Amino acid sequence: MLCDLGYKEIEVSFPSASQTDFDFTRRLIETPGAVPDDVWLQVLSPCREDLIRRTIQALKGAKKAIVHIYLATSECFRRIVFNFTEEESIELASRCTALVRSLTKDDPEQQGTEWAFEFSPETFSDTDPDFVLRVCEAVKKAWEPTVENPIIFNLPATVEMSTPNVYADQVEYFCRNISEREKVCVSLHPHNDRGCAVAAAELAQMAGADRVEGCLFGNGERTGNVDLVTLALNLYTQGISPNIDFSDLNSVIKVVEECNKIEVHPRAPYGGSLVVCAFSGSHQDAIKKGFNLREKEGKAYHEHWQIPYLPLDPKDIGRDYQAVIRVNSQSGKGGAAWIIQQQLHLDLPRGLQVAFSKVVQDMAERKGRELLPTEITELFQHTYSLVQNARFQIVDYTITPDRSTSPAPPEPGKTQDTRNLRRVFDGVISIDGVEYKIRGRGNGPISSLANALRTVGIDLDVQDYKEHAVGRGRDVKAATYIECIAAGSSEKVWGVGLHEDVVQSSINALLSAARNVSDTPYYIKAALSRVGQY
Repeated sequence: MLCDLGYKEIEVSFPSASQTDFDFTRRLIETPGAVPDDVWLQVLSPCREDLIRRTIQALKGAKKAIVHIYLATSECFRRIVFNFTEEESIELASRCTALVRSLTKDDPEQQGTEWAFEFSPETFSDTDPDFVLRVCEAVKKAWEPTVENPIIFNLPATVEMSTPNVYADQVEYFCRNISEREKVCVSLHPHNDRGCAVAAAELAQMAGADRVEGCLFGNGERTGNVDLVTLALNLYTQGISPNIDFSDLNSVIKVVEECNKIEVHPRAPYGGSLVVCAFSGSHQDAIKKGFNLREKEGKAYHEHWQIPYLPLDPKDIGRDYQAVIRVNSQSGKGGAAWIIQQQLHLDLPRGLQVAFSKVVQDMAERKGRELLPTEITELFQHTYSLVQNARFQIVDYTITPDRSTSPAPPEPGKTQDTRNLRRVFDGVISIDGVEYKIRGRGNGPISSLANALRTVGIDLDVQDYKEHAVGRGRDVKAATYIECIAAGSSEKVWGVGLHEDVVQSSINALLSAARNVSDTPYYIKAALSRVGQY
């Protein structure tokens, strides 16, 4: 996977630390095709002669190999761990480098391998900068690098002890003062003890560094090494390609979690499951407006991305747009509306968004958790009667001109003009499975149905009406939204209709609103005592 992502230098093991590491290294080398020809195998060893010999034994037969040795150089480690003077540390580093050289590039039997060398003044960030230079100059003299095959000086923030700018200043000082800079590759090795490893790596690269060592998603000692995923994708967002391909980030996450037995934190940058998710109502509303405008403008995937609260396109990191907005009790109208738009292709009016958000919030509070998109969709369909066997249903109906108020007959050979006549609604409505015949007059289909519903105790005053098409071509449907006020109250209710026939959609919407009148059952019971069943 690392090779597929584009990594060309991979530290694979600590061969002298265990037989397992040694055997793993040998298996990589001895298995045909396991290591691509352009990939360097890097292995690690402390500055100890016996361990260095064991390490190089593990690399025998490799095509490209980097031997990485390290020695802690800070005053703390020299005094407490090794009891070394500065000169003793320099001498040891130089001697171990010479040993590596004699066993690798100077050994006639090792000429089948292309060798590179890396030295880490461990605890670099806690070491006097001038002493670091003295050690590295001695190491460089012992190795004798070239422009074509430079020495790697790796500068670890072994324990992150300062702010990122201080680390960057130390790196810059090293880059400016090491001799033969053209023969040196300056490498970074930040840790995350202060939570600033990525920032430290970014600033240190600006300060002159050429290379960064880290781990996918920052796994490593204590709080981890620098997160190479975050670092690489940060570079991409700034217009710099690190030549690493994270386009299928979900697959990377899967492999890393399986191998390390450590889950990627839900709020980890880029890789976390919540990285492009919005729970806040204001955030959700802004994101929804951004997506709607982008769709309206017809912008393609490759065109300039600009969406509030989403600095990058979720598709760039393998995220589906469905996962952007998450809904809990703290979410506002925009979140639920977005989900309904994505799932049912319904563009809810603002007033309906507000009304439905209260329904969603109530359910989220009762459940005490985030609601799934399927749950929100089902809740919407139930609330607004977009399901089979809804409580209120039209069984049969006709809408005809009210000819009782017709003007004089037309001239011979002419057709009666009924465009401006009132309409009569005649139909059969099913309430809780019982059918009733209703009749009403009005200026149009909606008003005539509203008047007909009064015969069964449903008295609604239509306040707002909106509709839009769903789908295209012959399969297009009409979506209708009706806002009403129940007679004798200030309560506003919404209804939703969806049907291939525009009139039928409007009728369904008004019945949906009738169902949502809070005290509808009381009125119906009283009215039905006065009318007979059909």
